[in-house]
Amino acid sequence: MEPTTGKPSFLRNFMVRLLSFGVLLIAARFAYVITIAGESCNVGNFCFFSLPENLNFVIAGPGSGGSAVVVNKAIGSSAAVPPQRELYTSKDWIKAVNFYSSIFQDLMAQGYLSPDSKSLCVETPNGQDVFALKEIGVKDSVGTFKKGSRPLVVSGEAHRLPFDDNTFDFVFSGGGRLDKSPRPLAFASEIIRTLKPEGFAVVHVSAKDTYSFNSFLALFNYSHLLTIRDIDGFDSSMPHIREMVLKKEFATQGHAFNENSGKKCSVPGYKQELVRKAEPLIAKEPLKPWITLKRNIQNIKYLPSMADISFKNRYVYVDVGARSYGSSIGSWFKKQYPKQNKTFDVYAIEADKTFHEQYKVKKRVTLLPYAAWVRNETLSFEINRDPGEKVSDKGRGMGRIQPVTSKGGSFDGEVDEIQGFDFADWLKNTVTEKDFVVMKMDVEGTEFDLIPRLFETGAICLIDEIFLECHYNRWQRCCPGERSTKYEKTYGQCLDLFTSLRQSGVLVHQWW
Repeated sequence: MEPTTGKPSFLRNFMVRLLSFGVLLIAARFAYVITIAGESCNVGNFCFFSLPENLNFVIAGPGSGGSAVVVNKAIGSSAAVPPQRELYTSKDWIKAVNFYSSIFQDLMAQGYLSPDSKSLCVETPNGQDVFALKEIGVKDSVGTFKKGSRPLVVSGEAHRLPFDDNTFDFVFSGGGRLDKSPRPLAFASEIIRTLKPEGFAVVHVSAKDTYSFNSFLALFNYSHLLTIRDIDGFDSSMPHIREMVLKKEFATQGHAFNENSGKKCSVPGYKQELVRKAEPLIAKEPLKPWITLKRNIQNIKYLPSMADISFKNRYVYVDVGARSYGSSIGSWFKKQYPKQNKTFDVYAIEADKTFHEQYKVKKRVTLLPYAAWVRNETLSFEINRDPGEKVSDKGRGMGRIQPVTSKGGSFDGEVDEIQGFDFADWLKNTVTEKDFVVMKMDVEGTEFDLIPRLFETGAICLIDEIFLECHYNRWQRCCPGERSTKYEKTYGQCLDLFTSLRQSGVLVHQWW
């Protein structure tokens, strides 16, 4: 018998080791993609759960009576179907692709899109719009979503897109995704940032009223609206769609009101339209104003009940002359004002230190322990008290202010010196026209100083809705037939103030 050489055994061991190394390499690559990249991948990345590149789609047109998807025979009928394959062959997915294909073909016919356009679809979880672009010949297309789904969709959030500035010729956001975004300004800013100058952005939204429409446009700096049309959606979640086409400009100057410019502004026409829908002013002086004005709150037509406020960057309530938390913030604004499920930042402006302590435990409420005024200076602050009553919310009278230099003998109560601040200047440095700002003002006669200052500085254009109590020599509750001597203004002068505000396009309501 001839001795064995051991070569077959060596060769077999070598092949086993080589095969094991290959399997280990593939497993390591797969683990890296899944755990490090955090998303699915394509076939070239050794990932077995994504859409194969040799998967062919044949999608019938909308007039053919149906849609079908044909898978390349090379895949094999007995092969396991990846989870994404079930999605890509579903009727809903195909219906969406047909819808977006029609949209993009129209945009291509109008010159906003071409086969050479480098294109991006923002916030597309399933990539129907990306696939539709590729189907009509726009091959250089990609989508983004929080969780990527390659090869159509990469990982990226709308408020922080993973692309450089000026990358794309065409950016699309469908499905009303901007409507649903908790950060619409960041969403819109990222679209414009990644879009090339002279590039086109197409957004599908539900904005119908003129207020929400203009709020939407204000989100997009450095761009202008080209076309707008209303179309039918493809599912019940968004049956009606407003399609807007915007073009990014070369110039970088803003179109928005510059809150730090100190210039006057003109209240836009769409806000004036809301004023015309508001409840009528009380033209005749009420004999019992403490009753009439309180009841009038039932007649108020709030702005959020007339228009959609979804496209605002931030929501702010400013209570000027707030007194205690329960005086108007807790008892009225939190409970009755229609906020459309938006969370408001609250600023309480109150000079009377008696009420300051309670604000320390209130969340999302910022106390400004000063007096709203027309400039920064020290003021005299009158503290009125009803005789024989304790110092409390109900027993403490509202305070009037005036500059220290003009302090005289007209005050008959306790007087403190407090710091006044330029309210209009503070407002311009705190909010922008992209914010939704609602204000209540109860400042014991100082409204006749503050309102003109808001117009003078242009800060009035930053306010969407005002609830104003105007102070005048009204009939007294205690003494029928007698007027209060606390204020010099008449009801007629107050009515003129309200009328002038509304004629200027400011949505103001009579407060009590």
